[in-house]
Amino acid sequence: MAVKILMPALSPTMTDGTLARWLVAEGDKVRSGDVIAEIETDKATMEVEALDDGIIAKIIVAEGSQNVAVNALIAVLAEEDEDVSEAAKIAEGAEAVPAPATPAPAPKAEAVQAAANPAPATPAPASLPAPAVSQGKVRVFASPLARRIAGDAGLDISAVKGTGPHGRIIRADVEEALAKGASAPVAAVAAAGTLAQSERFEPHNAMRRVIAERLQQSKQTAPHFYLTVECEIDTLLQARKALNEAAPEGVKISVNDMVVKAAAAALIAVPEVNGYFEAEGCRYFSDADICIAVAVDGGLVTPVIRSANHLGLSAIASTSADLAKRARDNQLDPSEYSGGTFTISNLGMFGIREFAAVINPPQAAILAVGVGEKRPVVRGDALAVATVMSVTLSADHRIVDGAVGAKWLQAFKGAIENPVTMLL
Repeated sequence: MAVKILMPALSPTMTDGTLARWLVAEGDKVRSGDVIAEIETDKATMEVEALDDGIIAKIIVAEGSQNVAVNALIAVLAEEDEDVSEAAKIAEGAEAVPAPATPAPAPKAEAVQAAANPAPATPAPASLPAPAVSQGKVRVFASPLARRIAGDAGLDISAVKGTGPHGRIIRADVEEALAKGASAPVAAVAAAGTLAQSERFEPHNAMRRVIAERLQQSKQTAPHFYLTVECEIDTLLQARKALNEAAPEGVKISVNDMVVKAAAAALIAVPEVNGYFEAEGCRYFSDADICIAVAVDGGLVTPVIRSANHLGLSAIASTSADLAKRARDNQLDPSEYSGGTFTISNLGMFGIREFAAVINPPQAAILAVGVGEKRPVVRGDALAVATVMSVTLSADHRIVDGAVGAKWLQAFKGAIENPVTMLL
């Protein structure tokens, strides 16, 4: 009997998604557990596996199709020993969804404007072909991020050995291959270098669209206000050094891990910041589920460190490192980036001294962390030098009042400047 393949719900809140890529073609034989497609959600690209053995009788939704509703029919699988043409008839009532048309390039600027503001010469990126699945060709399983990196470097991805699930090629495999000496063809690089000007148009993926929608909604509906304090972190840096010397092998506690712990302590001390504003009232939480902003290819993911107030620094460090690595490799489960009661965005590693972040709805606040650097400070009537880190709390004034936000920052600053209190 023919098996319907439906658009899966990859998270509790998912209503639609983008069918990014088919890894099979009509007529291909598949086994239960084979990866047959990649679905883009608002946070990551997830794999869809075949649940039965059989032959792909009909593909209804073309790859690249956006806003495909959950539980929509996307393909039909004929079971073994079943007539494929008969199985394909099950799709007769469903209208095939064609691949989206490639948008026309934006019109070029007028000659006078172009002369006044010449565009930098940027080589056009190598196109990323879909994996070959026809007879006589080898099917290549690779993450979208791995394909982009290989394409940009001119690397033949079929020559890379995969170490991911089922031998799938992941980002680390491509980077290792490039580190061993693989590079873009010289002729291609030389040709690209002769271009005086080039254009590039990239349609929004699901992640970028949702980031734009949610953050625009946040700025339009949540009245942001901002509070900044400067924290002296010399004592914290000394404590971090001592903790890392005593930490288990393989565990390295970062300043950001200590920021997470301090934020969790402050959320418990000032629970009015640990909540959501909702239409009928304010919802508050007893545990601090802290999101950490991780930059990934094409957007931003905020995996959650659950109950950070109950975790030690070693556990926070291990959890944070694992979540960040798997976020960059598109290997997070939807449950690992759903929810969260507070977010931390740290741009200190990029040398950013101070900034204000946009609240991650429906949360009440987000903390923006800058770089720790040597600055002059006044102690008594004398000048001194200390390592200072600026942090800015962006808060939703519908749920957090100014005095509450200030009280929270005092609690956070106290934990950062007296890190021993985080161990109590």
